[in-house]
Amino acid sequence: MVPRDGPESAQCLCPPLASLKAKDVLRRRHKQRSRQHQRFMARKALLQEQGLLSTPPEPGSSPPPVPSKASPGPTASSSGTPGPQVVPGSAPCSQKPACRRVTMPLPCKVVAIDCEMVGTGPRGRVSELARCSVVSYHGDVLYDKYVRPEMPIVDYRTRWSGITCKHMRKAITFQVAQKEILKLLKGKVVVGHAVHNDFRALKYTHPRSQIRDTTYVPSFLSPPGLPSRARVSLKDLALQLLHKKIQVGRHGHSSVEDAATAMELYRLVEVRWEQQEASSPQDHPEDREPDSSTNLEQFMEDQYWPDDLTVGSIGEEGQA
Repeated sequence: MVPRDGPESAQCLCPPLASLKAKDVLRRRHKQRSRQHQRFMARKALLQEQGLLSTPPEPGSSPPPVPSKASPGPTASSSGTPGPQVVPGSAPCSQKPACRRVTMPLPCKVVAIDCEMVGTGPRGRVSELARCSVVSYHGDVLYDKYVRPEMPIVDYRTRWSGITCKHMRKAITFQVAQKEILKLLKGKVVVGHAVHNDFRALKYTHPRSQIRDTTYVPSFLSPPGLPSRARVSLKDLALQLLHKKIQVGRHGHSSVEDAATAMELYRLVEVRWEQQEASSPQDHPEDREPDSSTNLEQFMEDQYWPDDLTVGSIGEEGQA
């Protein structure tokens, strides 16, 4: 007689098939992350070729340093552990008693944030948090939730915020959202575009030394001594520096997209930015001058929003 081992053999095939599917998912995810990294490095190389971004010196390209007690460069301890990395400063080492050691923040300690606000209060002129997104150093979404404002919503500002009344059905309270978001931001370097508006909506004050506002990215790309455009919109920076279009369409902005774009801009000038923070820790971009580009009066003027959002806006407001 023929042994009936058909069902048993079929059962034995299940674990290998499941493991193969898991491996395929991991392989596709790895390829996607690799393609994203290649596109990012290609944009960075293009900026370096155009002279907009300084190219770090290659090992062996500079003459060997003269041995001295204050000799720059990575050193090794007696146990063989390499010392901290030294990022060259803007001034020659001969003008300093010793090269300043710059400690780059770990990727796990850097996040980007973007918030969408709606109008409450008299005539809807009070901005309150309605959505918040936080992404990691590599652009992965860490947090993205809709938030119910503390006061009744008067103006959803849908053509900018993308918020509608249906989003409030699954929204969480402001107190819960604030607690969850601040837990993610604690002890982190926070990147954002005009990020002080996001902190105001969260009713939170982050340490200035741990804030990286991408409205000042052009100042890091301009040659020393030349004035740079301040308060450039995120849409323009993404188009000019990252060659990508954001904030398009008629459905409002995506806070996830804006936060990920701000993180990409920060990564373009990360070394130079952290170098400046180490050389002049008391001079933060937020202290230079107030950013008036995001005041409510200018916020509602469409000059920082996509052109196609303004088409037929009068008719849409009349119907609303």
